Parts: sequence; C-alpha cells; structure tokens
Amino acid sequence: MGPARERGADASGPNPGKPIRLKDVAAHLGLSPTTVSLVMNRSPAARSIPPDTQDRVRAAAAELGYRPNFIARSLRRQRTFAVGVLLPEISEGYAAGVLGGIEDQLLQEGYFYLVAGHHSKPDLFDDYLQLLTERSVEGLILVNTPIENPLALPAVVVAGHQDLAGVTNVVIDHQAAARQALAHLAELGHRRIAFFMGHAHSADTGARWQAILAASAELGLEVDPRLTLQLSGGPAGEQFSPEEGYREGHVFGQKLLAAGAPFTALFAFNDISAIGAMRALSESGLRIPDDVSVVGFDDILSAAFQNPSLTTVRQPLHEMGRRAAAELLRKLGAPAEDAPADITIEPTLVVRNSTAPPRSDA
Repeated sequence: MGPARERGADASGPNPGKPIRLKDVAAHLGLSPTTVSLVMNRSPAARSIPPDTQDRVRAAAAELGYRPNFIARSLRRQRTFAVGVLLPEISEGYAAGVLGGIEDQLLQEGYFYLVAGHHSKPDLFDDYLQLLTERSVEGLILVNTPIENPLALPAVVVAGHQDLAGVTNVVIDHQAAARQALAHLAELGHRRIAFFMGHAHSADTGARWQAILAASAELGLEVDPRLTLQLSGGPAGEQFSPEEGYREGHVFGQKLLAAGAPFTALFAFNDISAIGAMRALSESGLRIPDDVSVVGFDDILSAAFQNPSLTTVRQPLHEMGRRAAAELLRKLGAPAEDAPADITIEPTLVVRNSTAPPRSDA
C-alpha cells in the first residue's frame, strides 16, 4: 500500500493529513453526500439504495478511514439514538434469543442499546430505570419483566400482559401454543400428562398455565394436581439453568412416587427445564420417549441437539425481539395514539424424537 493510502487517501481523494469527511467519500465515489450519509448512518431510507452501491460506500469509507461523527449527529438532531433494555438476566435460551432480534433491528436502524439485568429485584429495577433515563435513552424494551404502572418513556414489553398507557406488549399466543402441544400428546395416546409450571417471577407463567387448563378441558384431558410442579427457582425468573430442571425433575419424580400417580408425558414450562428433566428421568431408569414423552417450550438452539432431540413449542424469540425493537422505533416517530396495545406472535410445534405413543401397558 502506497503512502497516499496510508494517510487515508488516494491520488483522487482528499488532501493528505486532513480529516476524512463525508463529502470526501462522496467525491471519491462520484455519489451525492446524501446517498453516502443514508448508508453510513443506516437510515431506513437507505433500503432504496441498491445493495452493491451500499457495499461500495462502506468499502470506500473503510479504505479512506471515514467514520460518522455520532456526537455531531446527535447534537444536530437533538437525539441520542439509544434504547434501554431491561431483563431479569442474560443467559442461555430465552433472553439470548430475544436480545439477538433486538440487536439486529436496532443496528439496522442506526441505534444502539444499553442492557441491564435486574434479577427480578424491584429496587434494582428502579435503579437501572433511573440510570438509563439519566443517560438519555429514547425508549425502553422490557423483556420478561412484569410492570404494574406506565413508564415515563415509550416502552415495549416482551411477554407483557398488562394493559398500560403508552406500553405495547409483544406476546406469544399461549392458547395456540398449549393447544398444539397437548393435541400432539393426545393424538399419540397420552392421557396422564405431567406439567412444569413456570416460576412465580416469570411474566408468562400465569397466562401459559391458564391456556394449558383451557386446552386440557377442550381436549378432555385431566390436569392432576399430583402431576403438577411449579418451578421454584430464584429471583432470576425465566432464566433458570438445566441444573435446576434436573434438580426439579428429581423432586418431581419423588413426589410422583410418593403419590402413586403414574404419567406417560411431561409438558415443561420451557426447554431448559425440559432438558434437565430428561436427564433426571433417564437416570431414574425411564427411557425417553419409550416410557415418558417430553415436550418443551421455546425451541432454543440446543433443543435440536439433545439425545433424543426435544419436541418443543417454537417461540420465535429472535422475531419477538426484532418486532419489539421495530415497534419501539416506530413509537419514537409516531403519535402515541397510533401504537397498538398488543402484538401477538404465533407459535409452531416442532416435533422431534422426545415424543412417541405410550407403551401399551402404560
């Protein structure tokens, strides 16, 4: 590479030693400064620019050493282009899937986000809310975080179930999810089904359990209290580990043995608890799915790689995060009265190897 390129310019580029400006990149490419600005600032309007032109702009900017001046952009528009994200904690499964969708959408729109885990502690939630507000975030995305009162900033809640002014809830259709999972088990011939209910801290626990009760009644399935265990967990809420599912699985098995209530299938609150329970049941001498069929919920990345692979209700976590971010950005540019109260996402049952008809002597 010659001296001119080392200084961030070529023979037709800007003067050596001077800062590279947006109009220098535009002149270098023979494009308008507006076109280069739209591409470099990831403006939604850039979608109308051909992909090969966008690639040329980014390549030239990298070659010449140009980067957008974020501070100047913020001052000029009097905006921070920042969003706050609050969730119980960042861990494998639910949170990681939703955050991936949020990040992809915000990056595409030229925003960045600040994320904090409140561990379902009200005082920590309040502290983080204040800190994010002091850092001038324009809006908030809350993930699996129940709230009782409206917030001072535009907000979208993933797994939200409260009708609050200025808040849009992105929710899975729990009725459809419960119906799909239980209909699958019923069609295989299962009548004695055990359940893992969610943590008390999880925003989805109540809605999902009510949906399970309704679907069971519709399908003529009995919900036996002796076959129902509510995951205890800690204050982290939704994000519990496979070890907890494993531990709860042993407790669950002991309770069933004590109650003398046989079962041929388990419908777990999510994949993490289902995976842990599968291990516990196997170590107790039960074969999956020969002796017990297991259905999870979420379809996290590792669900397909279990042995056997896990049948589960796919909750499109990435899409839920992306829709939440897109709706929040729409709120920031549209009147509050135009915001929908709910965005409902449809689930899909993914049938794998952890479910099969019960044994004839079950």
